[in-house]
Parts: sequence; C-alpha cells; structure tokens
Amino acid sequence: MLITRLSTLTGKENALEVLVTDAQLDSWASGVLLQDAMPNVPGPLREFIKTGITPEEWQEHFGIADDEADVDAPEGTP
Repeated sequence: MLITRLSTLTGKENALEVLVTDAQLDSWASGVLLQDAMPNVPGPLREFIKTGITPEEWQEHFGIADDEADVDAPEGTP
C-alpha cells in the first residue's frame, strides 16, 4: 500500500510502498501499539508510518543503528 505522510523532521511530503493492510492501520488508529498492530513491518517503516520520516531522512539527520539497517529488503517484509 502506498503510504503518504508529512515528515515531522523536514516538513516534506513523503510516500513509500509498505506491506500493510487497512485492518492494521485501523488497529493502530484505534489505539493498539504500532509494533503490535504491524509486527510484520520493519521498525524504520513503522517510524515512517508514525512520523513521515523516511529511513533515508533518519540516516541523514541522526545516523542509523546497525540493527535497523535492514531496510534494503522489499518494503514491509520481515
């Protein structure tokens, strides 16, 4: 699913393809913790859904932890 968010870091509108369902988004919107609503979505992409910050923006501004560097896999894959 194409997710479009406004980055809270840069103010830029970003769009990424993420393997997430409407049911998962609805679950999160109803108050379920993001990581519980979307356990199949990698952390950097969950951050994007929450804040609009892309993995590339995060890396550019803050660096990236080695354990989160697996965002080269197809979006939304575990």
